[in-house]
Amino acid sequence: MNIHLGDIAPDFEANTTEGTINFHDWIGDGWAILFSHPADFTPVCTTELGETAKLKEEFDKRQCKIIAISVDSVKEHKAWVSDIEETQGRAVNFPIIGDEDKAISRLYDMLHPGEDDSSAVRSVFLIDPNKKIRMTLTYPKSAGRNFNEILRVLDSIQLTDGYKVATPVNWHDGDDVIIL
Repeated sequence: MNIHLGDIAPDFEANTTEGTINFHDWIGDGWAILFSHPADFTPVCTTELGETAKLKEEFDKRQCKIIAISVDSVKEHKAWVSDIEETQGRAVNFPIIGDEDKAISRLYDMLHPGEDDSSAVRSVFLIDPNKKIRMTLTYPKSAGRNFNEILRVLDSIQLTDGYKVATPVNWHDGDDVIIL
């Protein structure tokens, strides 16, 4: 399934490190970031989840929940969480979905078509309170994401939803905007 900006985020039921969820119910009336990682206990993924845990308060200020997903089991996720805390100095403070059957990864087109489907690519979906996809990013497995950039885009979208403005290149919250 191809997911495009403006599409309603596909709903699903999932087992997570914090229990079973219905995705749309879990989002509620706020914003959400759904992001996939290739595999538990890998160095780049470990740094990404550690950094995301560090930035969670910033996402919370923007009424944006965070949830991660990989094709590993919830049991593996729970074991990995202690490794992340030890190596990154941060406890994982958001749920991680176990997608062993790859159903959600397929639904969100997170499996690389040119590789075996034993792991997901690094995808990010920013979902608004109306459950619409507002941003998508896909990185190769070898490149870690910049979660400060994801926060920057969230700030831009939240600002431009409320005002007839656009944000220029390298804009950050508080910088000048372009009036439309």
